Amino acid sequence: MTSPTRLTVAQALVRFLSAQYTERDGVRRRLIGATWGIFGHGNVAGLGQALLEYADDMPYHQGRNEQSMVHAAVGYARQSNRLSAHAVTTSIGPGATNLVTGAALATINHLPVLLLPGDTFATRVADPVLQQLEVPYAGDVSVNDCLRPVSRYFDRITRPEALIPAALQAMRVLSDPVETGAVTLALPQDVQAEAYDWPDEFFAERTWHVRRPAADPAELAEAVRAVRAAKRPLIIAGGGVHHSRAEAALAEFASATGIPVASTQAGKGSLNHDHPQDVGGIGHTGTATADELARLADLVIGIGTRYTDFTTASGTLFERPGVRFLNLNIAPYDGHKLAGQPLIADARSGLTALAEELGSDEYRVTASYIAEYREDKERWEQRVDACYEAEEPDVRPTQPQVLGALDEIVDESDILINAAGSLPGDLHKLWRTRSFDQYHLEYGYSCMGYEIPAAIGVKLAAPDRPVWALVGDGTYLMMPTEIVTAVQEGIAIKVVLIQNHGYASIGGLSESVGGERFGTAYRHQADDGTYTGAPLPVDLAANAASLGMRVLRAKTVSDLREALAVARAADTPTCVYVETETADTVSGAPPAQAWWDVPVAATATRSSAVKARELYERHVSTRRRHL
Repeated sequence: MTSPTRLTVAQALVRFLSAQYTERDGVRRRLIGATWGIFGHGNVAGLGQALLEYADDMPYHQGRNEQSMVHAAVGYARQSNRLSAHAVTTSIGPGATNLVTGAALATINHLPVLLLPGDTFATRVADPVLQQLEVPYAGDVSVNDCLRPVSRYFDRITRPEALIPAALQAMRVLSDPVETGAVTLALPQDVQAEAYDWPDEFFAERTWHVRRPAADPAELAEAVRAVRAAKRPLIIAGGGVHHSRAEAALAEFASATGIPVASTQAGKGSLNHDHPQDVGGIGHTGTATADELARLADLVIGIGTRYTDFTTASGTLFERPGVRFLNLNIAPYDGHKLAGQPLIADARSGLTALAEELGSDEYRVTASYIAEYREDKERWEQRVDACYEAEEPDVRPTQPQVLGALDEIVDESDILINAAGSLPGDLHKLWRTRSFDQYHLEYGYSCMGYEIPAAIGVKLAAPDRPVWALVGDGTYLMMPTEIVTAVQEGIAIKVVLIQNHGYASIGGLSESVGGERFGTAYRHQADDGTYTGAPLPVDLAANAASLGMRVLRAKTVSDLREALAVARAADTPTCVYVETETADTVSGAPPAQAWWDVPVAATATRSSAVKARELYERHVSTRRRHL
């Protein structure tokens, strides 16, 4: 029997994390690839010292904002296909509560991140300490408890020996394809620095197998019967296709059966844009082709999708009487949605089994159905071309023309990152994906400020590929600070900064629901109290440059094309700044092809709201509950 090793709790945790691995399909990867940290009195002497002590074993990245550190970790995890993740350590107080938004984003999107916030003294000898929330009715509550509802696993380590079971449970959840998300181990600052005699077995290398559960035979048989009976089936590919790396299996299945494939924001890229069965995005931000197929489908085959309201057009999209749902999903919770027939399995193993069973009958949809959706897709592609085309290259571009200019220079190696604003809708409708991981759009939480730090995380996971963060001015102002990290570490992300002087997406939504774009423009205040004066004299390009980034200003379409080419070739962090439409004009992309439920005021005196309510009630009347 070996003698125990005496280390602090923080030192033991860092050593433990450096010895954890995942394995799937014979590929072994380190589970915790690095740790992000901002240090304060709640973690500097514990985890800060431990990361210094074991710097050779655990890479460290210095962040500028706690929320953005989580975003960077999430970007890394997604690009690593959830097989490798990052840890994030903060002090107590605001450092810890700043993690909440990032944790919610990670959990909603089923992406692993390990959160290690400092906590108040477990011994309570110093009480209250700096930044402590005093709760008169409970002595064991701290601000870290805000992380409980947004974490898939939460524990507070109040004794050194409690770290052992908690750390093992944390790794279990991080590597579980169903349960994964944010995992929080709250670490009281006194416990972090406390010494303990640790069994050497705690530091032994562990490999966590990421399983691919197969379909239940009875469920598989029911699924086969459902597909064989379908005349107008439609596949909806969600993020689970990517998480499972089921893209090739989906392409083979779609080619063999002729079933068209629409995609959610998370699932876009499951098929390349030029695959014969790809019909584009689905739902409120989807294509006319996919949405019309959804309205007439008799069987909707959801693969790895959560069926959010954008996908279902708030329950109004699937109109056909008797439409049924077949849900291939690794999570039973999602597999039973819309009263669907569940096929609970890993997406790749489930698709493979389904294809094998159908192969005996050589099931295939009719030639007329295939011709119908291919012709519709061709018409949609012509609309995309029209949006991208810039007949006058010496004028200011529209937002779709910005995407068109980028479309001209990228190839399958480029990765695009976006999360919020008017860009998600334009990208979902218009972007032509060239590889399974080119389209990185966080739309589970649609968090402004995600793009730049996430791009850093993606670039750390894919250092040899061009990584683009597409941001509007509203998003940029939320969280530009990690530009400093990119400059500091020489992480050559490319930022396309689109200035349209306000919240373009919400401005359009406001107008559609009778809000008259109130409070959505970045303008001076007028005499009537509304923000309808001149645009603010804010120079975001100068701001990015002041943070150390190379900035290229593009005033025209021609300038833009040149600047994007220079940025793509750059080996240092580079920003392309372009001014497009103002917030009170449309982006130029095709309008929504399906509804989205945003309740409108039931009573109002302004005519805009009265008219919006009338239209709202007509849409609501078409909603269905699929039972």
